[in-house]
Amino acid sequence: MTKQIYRKFDKDKLNSLPKAEASGRIITIITEGEAERAVNFLLAQNILGIDTETRPAFKRGAAYKVALLQVACEKICFLFRLNIIGLTPAIIRLLEDTSVPKVGLSLHDDILMLSKRKTFNPGSFYDLQKHVKEIGIEDLALQKIYANLFGKKISKAQRLSNWEAPILSDAQKKYAAFDAWSCIEIYQEINRLKQTHDYELVEVEAEAGNND
Repeated sequence: MTKQIYRKFDKDKLNSLPKAEASGRIITIITEGEAERAVNFLLAQNILGIDTETRPAFKRGAAYKVALLQVACEKICFLFRLNIIGLTPAIIRLLEDTSVPKVGLSLHDDILMLSKRKTFNPGSFYDLQKHVKEIGIEDLALQKIYANLFGKKISKAQRLSNWEAPILSDAQKKYAAFDAWSCIEIYQEINRLKQTHDYELVEVEAEAGNND
């Protein structure tokens, strides 16, 4: 059956979609030793999803460094609490690695934020915002790209929560991990559609005032 995807997904349809749920193991990393073991495991994988979270600043002039780096393979997501351990040598090794592609969204921003903690030479990164265009999708937001490809809604309820909290809630962990996992899903689906051409691209006239 030919898959129908949209050049631009109507954001008004998001609320009617079923909620996407995280499935897999989530491991929080809070020591340098844990980071070393996690990186060794991750660099033995074929593909990684990557994302970051930063504590929101609600006061004018306030700013925070990136607090969380989430890196996932298909079944496990590691949450590196950078506000506790910083960019350890192992994490730098992961970020500079050129053997395993690290897939994310708006990676230029993530790399910039990470480099404010410690400078590094970015390795092999694959930005989905560039590659969804290869199948005709013009949306840049993760939520809309995911909804377009899979017909499910990623909840953003935790986006503005405190990512420097002493203990992350289960809801925060699931939110952060799913963002990394979803990047792998999108990457795999883009490649599948590019290979099979089994999709129909639908043009939808943009509604007035809807430029998201």
